[in-house]
Amino acid sequence: MSAVTDTPKPVSLRSRGAISRSVADSLVVARRNLIRMSRIPEMVLFGLIQPVMFVVLFSYVFGGSLVVGGSTSAAGYREFLMAGIFAQTVTFATAGAGAGIADDMHKGLIDRFRSLPMARGAVLTGRTLADLVQTTLTVIVLTIVALLVGWRIHEGVPKALAAFVLLLLLGYAFSWIGALIGLSVRTPEAATSGGLIWLFPVTFISNAFVPTENMAGWLQPIAEWNPFSATVQACRELFGNPGVSPSDAWPMQHPVWASILWSVVIIAVFRTLAVRKYRQAAAG
Repeated sequence: MSAVTDTPKPVSLRSRGAISRSVADSLVVARRNLIRMSRIPEMVLFGLIQPVMFVVLFSYVFGGSLVVGGSTSAAGYREFLMAGIFAQTVTFATAGAGAGIADDMHKGLIDRFRSLPMARGAVLTGRTLADLVQTTLTVIVLTIVALLVGWRIHEGVPKALAAFVLLLLLGYAFSWIGALIGLSVRTPEAATSGGLIWLFPVTFISNAFVPTENMAGWLQPIAEWNPFSATVQACRELFGNPGVSPSDAWPMQHPVWASILWSVVIIAVFRTLAVRKYRQAAAG
């Protein structure tokens, strides 16, 4: 009489091993990039200065001249503005992600990674995770500055934390667009330019700085279905900041779900394209 034992399927073991190896490799690459960032403090410093300048300039230069909710109050505009500044900050990190990957390609570092027995997608995943950590640091500093200039949250800490999670999720999603751009150009300078040129219309054709109702009629639907606008609207609701009555567009009526959906779709699409591009570069 022989005992019957259940043994796991080899395919399942291989799949589990591939996933765990990919995660481990991604964390190693992320750690390498974080160490590199800590050794170039000016890179982190410049990333902190830009959003602080935006807060000060928009708050005190435009604060009393723009109408929000029928009021030109500088304090009211400051609270309306901050969700847009937060979202702009996390998305502008895309240019840095693209430039960093293009720099690694230009210096041959990607070729060295290619020669190692590691998961192909780990190089890009590790880089985007490291950029996410840097973006988190920037958001923390920006939050402190915003509180100093008079911005406040009115819906409690849990909802505010949920808003910050949505912001970081959007930033992580956009970093995959930056990764694809970095793999598609030849120099870091081109990656920086390519990473910014499309961000300006995305961030300004939105509800970040002015209500969409003030825009031209044909431009309003574009702004309302902009993934950036969904996250900004969601953050305003979660922070309890003043805004304007949302339009009938679905993303404006359900901004939290729209923000999550847009971010997940962007990650799924552009991670697939970026990893495919990386594999093509490696094969070449």
